[in-house]
Amino acid sequence: MKNIRVNAYQVALVFKRGVYQRMLKEGNYWFWKNETVHIYNITQPFVAPVELNILLQDPALADALHVVEVKDNEIVLQYENGLLKQVLTAGRYTFWKSLMQYDFVRADISKIEITENIDRAALQHKLVAPYVRCFNIENNEQGVLYVDGKYVQTLQAGVYFWWKNGIAILINKLDMRQQQAEINGQEILTKDKAALRINAWAQYKVTDIEKAMLQNKDFSYQLYMIFQLALREYVGALPFDELLEKKESITPFILETVKASTEALGVEVSGFGIRDIILPGDVKEIMNQVLIAEKKAQANIIMRREETASTRSLLNTAKLMEENAMLWKLKEMEYVEKIADKISNISVNGNGVLIDQLKQILVSQK
Repeated sequence: MKNIRVNAYQVALVFKRGVYQRMLKEGNYWFWKNETVHIYNITQPFVAPVELNILLQDPALADALHVVEVKDNEIVLQYENGLLKQVLTAGRYTFWKSLMQYDFVRADISKIEITENIDRAALQHKLVAPYVRCFNIENNEQGVLYVDGKYVQTLQAGVYFWWKNGIAILINKLDMRQQQAEINGQEILTKDKAALRINAWAQYKVTDIEKAMLQNKDFSYQLYMIFQLALREYVGALPFDELLEKKESITPFILETVKASTEALGVEVSGFGIRDIILPGDVKEIMNQVLIAEKKAQANIIMRREETASTRSLLNTAKLMEENAMLWKLKEMEYVEKIADKISNISVNGNGVLIDQLKQILVSQK
């Protein structure tokens, strides 16, 4: 005989010659030598010493256990007192019913949608993360979801979770903010065969992601071609000189021309402009010569206008002086004053004729 003590929070399984006999709870027990006793801590998971189905034939033991069977396409989240402890994969698991509060959340991971009641924190837990696909759509973005190559839905900004399995998932994201396209280095002939290189820009934003991503391939390249053709249409219809004069009218023409085509791409164009018009070397030299000639002609016109005004002023002054002797005398004194400012000494030699002449100039006649 041998004595076995089963303490609180313990359970004993009795086997006789390897055959399960019964389950024992807290207490002191005596056994024969041919009986074997296995003692288990009921706060720990139970690992069966023999085939579990044999043990479960005992109603008392079956009632004392949580038996969790997990299929190949499932996982089970095991919570212990409200805390996630482990993720159970395919297999059979047993836990003692005791003071430990066990909860089990079963999930079918053969599909992609997470329909089970699992919160976001659990999905991002390091134990669950290997079984989950996570995608983030930023606030300024939208996304297009493909499952096995087929369009499923348009995703707005947010964080999305799907089960990780053999089903292929692809998300194409697109920035929905206003963007700028550069249309540079366009070699275009004007109506009079002047070769120009034009650099332009366009501002746009995507308004319909389904049109842009699903109904059109590489919409940004198509948008570039639409602007390029519209620019060539405008420039090619005008002679060079007229093109330079009407440069400001190109924006409304381009915006109106591309409107229908860009709407079909799911794009709204808000602005267009010409950054540079680069002339060939020989045309640039000719333009510089024309500009210099124009400036010279303008300078000559201004000079002639000033000479004409000066002559007219002199004529008016002469008429006034002819009609007014006092004005004549004042003018003489003005000139004498100017001469005197530049002469420090005057030496006079000869008879009194010169002195009389100066007196006549400087002394007013009564």
